[in-house]
Amino acid sequence: MAHVKLIAHTCDVFNNNIESVIVYAAKLCYSKSDIDDLIEKQDDEKIEKFINNLLELGHESPLEHVSFTFGIEGISRACSHQLVRHRIASYSQQSQRYVDLNETYKYITPPNIKNDEKINIFYEDINNMIFEKYKELTKMLEDKYISEGLDKKTANKKAIEDARFILPNACETKIIVTMNVRSLHNFFKERCCNRAQWEIRDVANQMLDICLKEAPLLFKKAGPSCTFDRCKEGKMSCGKKVKPRVKQLKMLGEK
Repeated sequence: MAHVKLIAHTCDVFNNNIESVIVYAAKLCYSKSDIDDLIEKQDDEKIEKFINNLLELGHESPLEHVSFTFGIEGISRACSHQLVRHRIASYSQQSQRYVDLNETYKYITPPNIKNDEKINIFYEDINNMIFEKYKELTKMLEDKYISEGLDKKTANKKAIEDARFILPNACETKIIVTMNVRSLHNFFKERCCNRAQWEIRDVANQMLDICLKEAPLLFKKAGPSCTFDRCKEGKMSCGKKVKPRVKQLKMLGEK
């Protein structure tokens, strides 16, 4: 099961507010005021009204001035490969080249495999076999490099670097991700969708819940396109409208 944790987010140092940073950026585009004047004039009511208008107009570039940083654990390499396809973001991932997995190797099991005892046993056998071969290959390579004159530490590092090629997509990884609000909206539209792969959809939904807790105004209509509009998948549509998240339902109810 993936675990997503908020590490940091952009915050206005003057008013201790996330949304006001976006207001400063957007207002500056159309205002004759100095930046100091824009900062002094903000209050919660004005910020909410301005953000609502900004989102309604689809003026999205100011959203890029606020970013969120997440720590993500318990996901597979298959999932992280999908995650890093979202290009407007920053990533720092645990390296299989420098981290020796001989004592920390874990793998992710898809629910449809885990729920079938026979298939799950077969799946576990494959992954355990790969891990044993990984350890054997690491030792063989380490011995080879030592015999060629390398010291043990260097030989081990080089062995890990080469042995990692046999590790599966199921191998667990950890990654730190930073995305701005505009990119997050795009990410949620694509990855909270029912057609998204189950693992990255779980990660996306956890990230969305965190964003809604920290900045509900910015994300009150974030999610797959079908939630607040029509499905953009065309003939590929699943035909099942995704309901708003709990925080979104509460906000919409209040309105």
